[in-house]
Amino acid sequence: MKIGRMGDQVIAFVCLLSIWWVIATLVSSPLLPAPADVFSALNKEWHEQRLLESLMVTLRRVLISFIFAMLLGGLLGVLMGRFSLVNRILDPILIILLNIPALVVIILLYIWFGLIEVAAVAAVIINKLPNVAVTLREGGRMFDHELEEMSIMYRFSFRQKLLHVWWPQLFPYIMIATRSGLALIWKIVLVVELLGRSDGVGFQLHLAFQLFDVATILAYSFAFILVVQFIEWFILQPLDRNASRWQKGAGHV
Repeated sequence: MKIGRMGDQVIAFVCLLSIWWVIATLVSSPLLPAPADVFSALNKEWHEQRLLESLMVTLRRVLISFIFAMLLGGLLGVLMGRFSLVNRILDPILIILLNIPALVVIILLYIWFGLIEVAAVAAVIINKLPNVAVTLREGGRMFDHELEEMSIMYRFSFRQKLLHVWWPQLFPYIMIATRSGLALIWKIVLVVELLGRSDGVGFQLHLAFQLFDVATILAYSFAFILVVQFIEWFILQPLDRNASRWQKGAGHV
């Protein structure tokens, strides 16, 4: 099943490359380079050691931002879902954060704190945190009260409740927040790097934009897409299947 899905995605990718090659051949313009030109630019950036270094810097920012956004947003979301008072207090703030454009948050933090790493990462966290909180709030609201009562009756420790009662019920919602979160964080990190950092994929895209170097822009984009797709195939999809198995098992109980 897994191989079949990956095979379908590979076929779709090959079809996209073919369409791209045909259009680029017909247009014959440096503004739309052919796949071979993009792969040549990719190879150049790799051998000049800019590609790997930029990818690692960007992925480090993504990882740090993702961990903090998931931890803080998840904690707030569960508390809001479990306690109506907490939800009434924090819900207006959550709505404000959800509606503030990401670009505004990035610019304000850069103005207030300067073009530093902490401001860059904080901007990504603030933009992602409310989305996590909204998703995990629904998970907190869906807690099974009978399981909670059972854990009290059998005198479960906090660790037992966390591992055997709360975590299995929250896991599907955590996976939703994870997949949507990574999709959002990739984009915000690139904007953060483009506006105020001197390294990373976003910075390299900014340099290529100044030179109207479309081949290099597409090369970095292609490399980044490959990394993201690797994470999707070999980390997120297996975790998502585990969540689906738990849901099916719970449905048969």
